[in-house]
Amino acid sequence: MQRTVIVDVVHADAPMEAVTVMGWVRTKRESKDFAFLEINDGSCLKNLQVVVDAGTPGWEDLPRILTGASIQVRGAVVPSPGKGQRWEVRAQEVAVIGEAGPEYPLQKKRHTDEFLRTIAHLRPRTNKYGALYRIRARLAHAVHQYFHDHGFYLVHAPIITGSDCEGAGEMFQVTTLPLEAVPLEKGAVRYEDDFFGRPASLTVSGQLAAENLACALGRVYTFGPTFRAENSNTPKHAAEFWMIEPEMAFATLADDMDLAEDLVRSMVQYALAHCAEDLALFAQFVEPTLMATLENVATKPFVRMPYAEAMEVLGRSGKEFQFPVGFGHDLQTEHERYLTEEYCKAPVIVYDYPKEIKAFYMRMNDDGRTVAAMDLLVPRIGELVGGSAREERLDMLSRRMEELGMPQEEYWWYLDLRRFGTVPHAGFGMGFERLLMLITGVSNIRDVIPFPRTPKHLEF
Repeated sequence: MQRTVIVDVVHADAPMEAVTVMGWVRTKRESKDFAFLEINDGSCLKNLQVVVDAGTPGWEDLPRILTGASIQVRGAVVPSPGKGQRWEVRAQEVAVIGEAGPEYPLQKKRHTDEFLRTIAHLRPRTNKYGALYRIRARLAHAVHQYFHDHGFYLVHAPIITGSDCEGAGEMFQVTTLPLEAVPLEKGAVRYEDDFFGRPASLTVSGQLAAENLACALGRVYTFGPTFRAENSNTPKHAAEFWMIEPEMAFATLADDMDLAEDLVRSMVQYALAHCAEDLALFAQFVEPTLMATLENVATKPFVRMPYAEAMEVLGRSGKEFQFPVGFGHDLQTEHERYLTEEYCKAPVIVYDYPKEIKAFYMRMNDDGRTVAAMDLLVPRIGELVGGSAREERLDMLSRRMEELGMPQEEYWWYLDLRRFGTVPHAGFGMGFERLLMLITGVSNIRDVIPFPRTPKHLEF
């Protein structure tokens, strides 16, 4: 069908004699002689007003045109006398494409997020979620553009893996074994009967695969889905989410921090420049301080602070934190928010963490107590980026894996990178949904991904 999308109509420079627009009806007001229809096709936040005069072809179908119905309108784009809109369409013909009865659940203008999560298939038709998913699409494009412009190659890490990158063991298992009668041998699963002949899981990170490719292509990144079988119902955790993971050969922790800061700032600047209309909705209805926060992130240098100093700051803050502070304790959201929102009033990069609370692959510092790891913290969200210099020294990596009881034979390929032409390298992971939470002010990860996967929740 030949049609003009609504965004091109509402931003037109001049009237148009003949257009065909299609969309879903948001509201209808009618009298004996004319009717006003507000329609939206998802291309922008603004609705398009359609004026239908009595006797116009399709006028007789007006009783069928209720909120939620989809329609086609042929007509002319003319100046609108109404407030807040430059143009409207004077209908020459109206046709119903798909009806929606009075049971259509989006009758009211405002619904709670909790209710809308129960109809995730329809919530994109609301102003808030339509705006959110347009921002998500534009930011995804911006991520790819950023790395392309900075000389990174996109690589595709496997989703099914035999390796646990994080070492936490919270992975979804992939199997073709019959669950009603899993083959056992001496009480253990006989994995040789499974599809891969060994345990397989959904990936928690594309990092290890990206390291392989960075050690050949120099600068690479992955941008794909990752999975964690973590029984967590916090506003920041989901079982399926998208990760942006760059890896750089011949790079240090300082290079890693520089890239993370520049990427976050660039994404915020992009959103301010290209998503202004949709962002205005979130600033008005979701988070009143949103624009000030984004301008702060976009313009001010990020603070860099060693972990030991961060713990000292928290210890003398005078705050009564729920979780303890002190060397050896991991930073919790309440600590991260204090550092970013109250102490520094800016994003903070905390680096050089104790080795005990970080992953096996992070490079050991000369003090033997800390590793070259960093977390980038932002207001409201807390941790947005986690990364490190990778341990490129074979003896140090082997020793660390032995300390943790990790089977080195399962990581033979990872160790080979250190045997054959090893180089310093670094990278990080940034949760795409958390980036969207920062940029929109939305406080729950379930609301920045179209179909959230959380414990006991699987729609579709």
